[in-house]
Amino acid sequence: MNETKFSLWLQLLWMFLKVNLLSPSGPASVSLLYKEAVGKIMTEKQFVEAVGFSNVLPGSEALKLAMFVGYAAGGVPGVLTALLGAALPPTVMMLILAMLLKTVQHENWLTGFVAGMSPAIAALIIVVAWELFRVGQTKKVGRRTLLIAGLSALAFWLDVPSPLVLLGAGILGVILFR
Repeated sequence: MNETKFSLWLQLLWMFLKVNLLSPSGPASVSLLYKEAVGKIMTEKQFVEAVGFSNVLPGSEALKLAMFVGYAAGGVPGVLTALLGAALPPTVMMLILAMLLKTVQHENWLTGFVAGMSPAIAALIIVVAWELFRVGQTKKVGRRTLLIAGLSALAFWLDVPSPLVLLGAGILGVILFR
């Protein structure tokens, strides 16, 4: 095996382990990954392309970025190495959390804890939805926007899978907002 390829794989593994241990998913991890990858294993143009594609495709942004960066740097073995580095930290953390919750699952305080978290999670979802709706609008909310929101809500209510609803809303947006 070529030592250069092996060192690249180690670099990818360490990069994604570090990014996924030091930052949550989202903008913070993207900026940290930018500092780690650009100029070292890929160009800025490649990185911007990776972020763009990862935002368009469904699924975990961190894993999509790992696949794209890994492939750009080291082909299929790079993808596997980057995915290992991206998936290992959250997997280990979830296993530890699951074991902890298993030991306290019958404690009375846990029911109260979950009951207290539920409204906060609902509020967080509402705030995020409002921010997405507000930021996505450059003009005031018009009939076209309300039509897409209404049709999307109806589709969700009819149990249409989320990716299909989002794809349909995007296509409708292309048609309505030309």
